[in-house]
Amino acid sequence: MSADLRLQLERVYHWEKNHPDRIQFTQPVGGGVVKEMTWKQVVDQARRMAAYLRAQDFPEKSHIAIFSKNTAYWIIADLAIWMAGHVSIPLYPTLAPDTIKYILEHSESKMVFVGKLDGFEGMKAGLPDDLPKVAMPLSPKTDYKHWDEILKENEPISDSPTRDSEDMATMVYTSGSTGRPKGVMVSFKAMAASAQGVGSLLQIHEGDRMLSYLPLAHVLERMLVETHSLIYGFKVFFAESLTTFVEDLRRASPTLFVSVPRLWLKFQLGVFKNMPAKKLAFLLKIPILSGIVRKKVLTKLGLQNVRFAGSGSAPIPPELIQWYNDLGLELLEAYGMSENFAFSHCSKPGMARVGFVGNVYPGVEHKISEEGEILVKSPATMMGYYKLPDKSAESFTEDGFLKTGDRGEIDEKGRLKITGRVKELFKTSKGKYVAPAPIENKLLVSPLLEAACVAGSGHPQPHAVVMLAEDLRPKQKDASARIGWEKELVAHLDAVNAKLDHHEQMQFIAIVNDVWSIEDGFLTPTMKIKRNVVEETYKPHLETWYGKKAKVIWMD
Repeated sequence: MSADLRLQLERVYHWEKNHPDRIQFTQPVGGGVVKEMTWKQVVDQARRMAAYLRAQDFPEKSHIAIFSKNTAYWIIADLAIWMAGHVSIPLYPTLAPDTIKYILEHSESKMVFVGKLDGFEGMKAGLPDDLPKVAMPLSPKTDYKHWDEILKENEPISDSPTRDSEDMATMVYTSGSTGRPKGVMVSFKAMAASAQGVGSLLQIHEGDRMLSYLPLAHVLERMLVETHSLIYGFKVFFAESLTTFVEDLRRASPTLFVSVPRLWLKFQLGVFKNMPAKKLAFLLKIPILSGIVRKKVLTKLGLQNVRFAGSGSAPIPPELIQWYNDLGLELLEAYGMSENFAFSHCSKPGMARVGFVGNVYPGVEHKISEEGEILVKSPATMMGYYKLPDKSAESFTEDGFLKTGDRGEIDEKGRLKITGRVKELFKTSKGKYVAPAPIENKLLVSPLLEAACVAGSGHPQPHAVVMLAEDLRPKQKDASARIGWEKELVAHLDAVNAKLDHHEQMQFIAIVNDVWSIEDGFLTPTMKIKRNVVEETYKPHLETWYGKKAKVIWMD
């Protein structure tokens, strides 16, 4: 990676000086109304908030938390924290009070920005009474010092402070599927290196557009949306809510769009709701109609202008990638971790191999250990885990490669395939090891299913606990509907099992009534299943389920 990295603040001052009147953020404020902000307005607010932070006389490089859903003010707060010489600590906007309290105390945060949140009443107990708080625009009603009040009371800082590339810019707490979250320390250099590498590969430019809706507290959104928009200057639109998502997406008409597998699946199921899968597949084979149909479907999704579509954060079924490819949207899978600021691998346009996450980004090295673990060396690698020097040391090989915890293989063209998690392997009672993730991907090809968890440690054969697709769940207890679905699911289970080794074949599929969500603790903030939670929740049912000798079991 070249030495002339363009750091975030330096680029922000460039846009402020050279393009002050260009619109940078489009923020919904409710009721179909949107607020547009120019670079001049964005940086003016950041400068005023930086003046306020300076006046608090916090020690140099103090930790300041941001607790909010994605908004323009989230990024402005981040800029203000950096301008004032401090470090930002993002919190997921769906955390339970105990986790909020733990992160704020563990990070030794001196203040917290509280922004747009759903269900704040159930979360605010996690905010210590003695911790200074600032209410951002769109936040719940509180008695905290308000953002607008601060802007009026403070003149913008007149200098344009920069930060050393080796300074810590942010500390990202890993969501994790088990245990306490760890604070991943990320430098300004790491953030800038990722932007330079990804930007050169995807040829990102000022004219691009992105919709910000995945959590900014996660490195994927932080890297692709925040860091890239600050460095390359492209326009960012924000989503208002789940109910307005399609409208928000159409307003943005993004040229770059990245999502997580579960949302790509939900988009597909939404298409099937309006047009059955078999009918769509038939129409796409007709030369005269196929182009019209593709354009109509993509336009309805708001993705007609996308030139790069990506999927990350978790494995995605190869068949789902192929479906989007057939639709005319080359869905490119990418791979990364909080520990390397998501700067690791990406499928290159025109060079993708379905089922693989692609080649390394420029400046990144990878290899497979003797145990089959993926090892990565990236210029965006973390500074370490906060307050965990031993754990930090354990995360690297002697020659400086990050241990990802994922199993994989590399093909002859250097493309990486992820075959599962090292620690997710479980052993059946027959002494055979099973990797659940690849089997789950095969199951999720069915439009009947939205989520799946394969388990079976200590049992003769694995099983799958599954959740029906969203549009089917209201009829889940309808006996006549069950008969049809069960027939399809048995056929699907048999087809999947036929592709597996005998020790991997599932004895049954158990369909649960619960809706797995982030709020209920079944999913991480990036919608990956928390295996420990799913397995512990349904563990009391296993003896009964295995005793039924049925291929499809309904949880009543």
